[in-house]
Amino acid sequence: MFKTIVWATDGSESADRALPYVKSLARDGAALVVVHAIESFVTGYSKGLPIYGDTDDVRAKIERQVDELRSDGAAVDATVINADTRRPAELIADTAREAEADLIVVGTRGHTAIGGLLVGSVTQRLLHVAPCAVLAVPPGVREDEAATAPAAGATA
Repeated sequence: MFKTIVWATDGSESADRALPYVKSLARDGAALVVVHAIESFVTGYSKGLPIYGDTDDVRAKIERQVDELRSDGAAVDATVINADTRRPAELIADTAREAEADLIVVGTRGHTAIGGLLVGSVTQRLLHVAPCAVLAVPPGVREDEAATAPAAGATA
């Protein structure tokens, strides 16, 4: 059904919950684009220099997940983008646009309504700027449900 799927991951548990959906949806031969947007922060500790909100452990984890997708037979293109002054949601949307993606799969963090307003949400913003459908996997979804969900049912 989908020709190109973007999985947006930050290496978090919420992004990991979306991975079984990506695997299930890609079984029909869809190309996968894994995008990881690294946010930078400027704090007093960095003396005005950017500090990237990423670690070697996070990058290694995402590389292992990409390798796992490839070993499952998926055609995967992995992209790491430094966000610098742009918001990650816009970078993810641009990546989906460039890849001519049919779907973006992303996890949600599960903030309260007030927490989401105060902290902001990449997924929330992505719903407004994405050039294609977005499948947002909420915190309450169990991995075994995602792995057994039929691809058509997962997109409804």
